[in-house]
Amino acid sequence: MKVLRATASLRGLREQPLWRLLAALKAPVVVALLQWLYEDNIKSLPGSVLMERLSRELEDLRATGEDMPQTAQAYVADWLSEGWLTRRFPTGASEEEYELSAEALNAIRFILGVLKPRTMATESRLSLVIQQLSRLAEETDTNPTSRLEALRRERDKIDLAIAEVERSGVKPIPKARALERTREVIALAEELTGDFRSVRDEFDKLNRGLRQSIMEHDGNRGDVLEALFAGVDLIGDSPAGQTFNAFWRLLTDNEQAQTLLDSLETVVSRPFARDLTTHERKFLNGLTGALLDEGSGVHDVLQSFARSLKSFVQSREFLEHRRINGLLKSATSAAIANKDAVRANQAIEYSLELTSSTLKSVSQSTLYDPAERMSDTSMAQAEPSELTLDVISDLVRQSEIDFRTLKQHVRDMLDRKSQVSVGEVLDHFPAEQGLGSVVGYIALGAKHGEVTPGTETVSWGPDENNKRRAKVPAIYFIRERRHELMG
Repeated sequence: MKVLRATASLRGLREQPLWRLLAALKAPVVVALLQWLYEDNIKSLPGSVLMERLSRELEDLRATGEDMPQTAQAYVADWLSEGWLTRRFPTGASEEEYELSAEALNAIRFILGVLKPRTMATESRLSLVIQQLSRLAEETDTNPTSRLEALRRERDKIDLAIAEVERSGVKPIPKARALERTREVIALAEELTGDFRSVRDEFDKLNRGLRQSIMEHDGNRGDVLEALFAGVDLIGDSPAGQTFNAFWRLLTDNEQAQTLLDSLETVVSRPFARDLTTHERKFLNGLTGALLDEGSGVHDVLQSFARSLKSFVQSREFLEHRRINGLLKSATSAAIANKDAVRANQAIEYSLELTSSTLKSVSQSTLYDPAERMSDTSMAQAEPSELTLDVISDLVRQSEIDFRTLKQHVRDMLDRKSQVSVGEVLDHFPAEQGLGSVVGYIALGAKHGEVTPGTETVSWGPDENNKRRAKVPAIYFIRERRHELMG
């Protein structure tokens, strides 16, 4: 019976993504591709980046004779269905992102462990087992006498260690043992970062399970609904949620985080750490940030699931889902009840109008031409307007005109001619302020020039094709009054 139970368990495990990946026909290529795509602790890849990188690698593999007939998009779709990749759409992202599933990550880690077996003694692992067992035995002992004896033995050991340091100095452990322990820590930390994805997947399954419980409950208010209406966070209070929350509190504790950071910096600065590989040193330096990033991602997912589940219930959206679920169940039950009475090919005298869609070839589509909807931007010619001195005075009071520059332009013209009109000044010096410059010249002429009967047509603008024109009073600046334009 034990063999039968073990066989049944292993058959169930064989259907899991981890085993399917290791047993896949193209397992060496698939594992190598997944490992390369997500190397250097890359957590996720945008869809466009993943497709571009995978397409390039597939071309290189085909060039060496590897049989990879499908496109990058087809392989990604297959890996999603197999459970080796997961697809998410983070809040605020412009496109979907792909990540390695927890089981694919475990499969890759297993393969790497086989490729790089332990060649050194496992003294550190044995020491860790002994320390943990000893600590467990002490912390579960309820006898005060034995507990005091253990504390006294620990105190005596500490006193001996202090005396030894005072007498002979510090004797660090051998370099080989230090490297072994460091690599054991790295292996444990890598497993720890990978466990975050398993926790997140557990939350995802729990969220779906709770929603299914709400959907399938036939009563008015089931246990799940009662708890949610009472404000209970079922996901956060689940065993997985409580375990993760405890770990998250430990990880975000300032004292513990500082201790971890100081210890990492100290270890990396030791002389033996120079024999670590570049990847190992990089992993140690970024361990704190990696743990916080992974934990923060799981924490966000946990909070999002809890909020969405409560919103699902409080918005009464679940009622519509339950109604649809009931209709589907009713239809299924009716079909099962009549499966023996009605043959599959029997005419039932009922016409069902199926929905359809109109299919068109891509060649029938026409490109959108923005020029077809461009509005007419040409400027119509306006009749010349007349500016009176009263209008000019109002415009001057309402605007900020650079009179200093305008006076300089008039003085320059009077150095060459005995008298000049506003139009002549505008012909030589462009109106930098547009209409404001024209108004400024007229205001100066009214105060420091000679106003004569009649009008004058002046023009200004960026070029000859976009000139603006107006009729202004005929005003002349004369050289005898040039001094009034100073300052």
